[in-house]
Amino acid sequence: MEAGLAIRARGITKCFGDVVALDGIDLDVAQGQIHGLVGPNGAGKTTLLGLLLGLAVADSGELEILGTPVGRALAGPDGVAGFVDGPGLYPSLTARGNLAALVSLRGGDRRSPEIDDVLGQVGLTDVSDDRVRGFSLGMRQRLGLAAALLTKPRLLVLDEPSNGLDPAGKKHVHGVLARLATDGTTIVLSSHRMDDVETLCSEVTLLATGRVVFSGPLGKLAAENRELDYRLLTSDPTAAHRVAADTAGIRVVDDSGPRQDADVLVVRALVPALDELVVRLVRGGIALRELAPVVSPLEAAFLALTEQQESDR
Repeated sequence: MEAGLAIRARGITKCFGDVVALDGIDLDVAQGQIHGLVGPNGAGKTTLLGLLLGLAVADSGELEILGTPVGRALAGPDGVAGFVDGPGLYPSLTARGNLAALVSLRGGDRRSPEIDDVLGQVGLTDVSDDRVRGFSLGMRQRLGLAAALLTKPRLLVLDEPSNGLDPAGKKHVHGVLARLATDGTTIVLSSHRMDDVETLCSEVTLLATGRVVFSGPLGKLAAENRELDYRLLTSDPTAAHRVAADTAGIRVVDDSGPRQDADVLVVRALVPALDELVVRLVRGGIALRELAPVVSPLEAAFLALTEQQESDR
C-alpha cells in the first residue's frame, strides 16, 4: 500500500451476469480526504461503494483498504463503516433503540454513552426516543450516519448522505463530515447533488458505464473540461462585450431573453482564454463585479456523461 493512501484499487472488475458493473477501475483515495463519486445512473457507483464496505467482492483486480488487501470473502474491512441504498434501520425502535441494538450486536453495552454522543453529533438528540417509523428521509439518513460513527471508522463510505435533508440539516451533516476529515477520517461519498460534492470534496472520480473517465482535484477537472459558459457582471457591459468579442478564444453567447439581466454578459471559453479576458477587462478600466460559471465544471462533466450515455443507447 502506497504511503498516505486509504484506498488503492487497480483493475477492479465486477460483473452481474452479462452486465459489466465495473470495468478495470483504478482508484486512489488519500487518507483524511473527502472523495466524491459522481456519474449517471448505472455508472457503477453503488457497486464500487459495496466493494469498499465488503458487501460484494470483485471478480478481478487488486483492492487495498486501510493498508490491508481485500480478499475474496464477503466481510467488511476493519475500520470501515457506512451505508449504500440508505441505512438499514428498525422502524419499530426508537433512534436510541436502533443504536443500542447495534452496540449490543457487537457485544457492547446498550447503555454506552457513545450512543448519546453520536446522536448529538448528527443533531438527533431531541428525537432520540421517537420511533424511526415516523422519521423523515433526512432524519433516517442522519441516524444512519450516527450508526456508522459508533464504530469510530477510519474510512466512512456514504451513499447520498444529503438525501432528504433540508438546508439546516444539510449544513449540519456537512459540518460533521468536514470535522471528521479534519480529524483524519477518510470519507468516500456518492451523490447526484453537484453542489454537495463541490462543497465537501477535495477530489472527485467520475464514472461512466463502469469506467473511470476522470479522477483528481476539482480544479484539474475545470482545466481539462470542454468550454464552459461564464456569467460576467461588469461596470460597463457595452465595453465588456466589445473586449470579449475581440479576445481570442472567447465566444459571446446570445443571452437575450425575458429573464436575462441586461447587465450580465455570458461568454463561452476555456480557462486560459477566460484568464486573458479578465486581464483585458482590468487593463481597460472595466470593473469585474462577478465571474461565475453558468454551470459548474463538475455539473458540466456530469451532463456530458449523461448525454453521451443517451446517445449510445
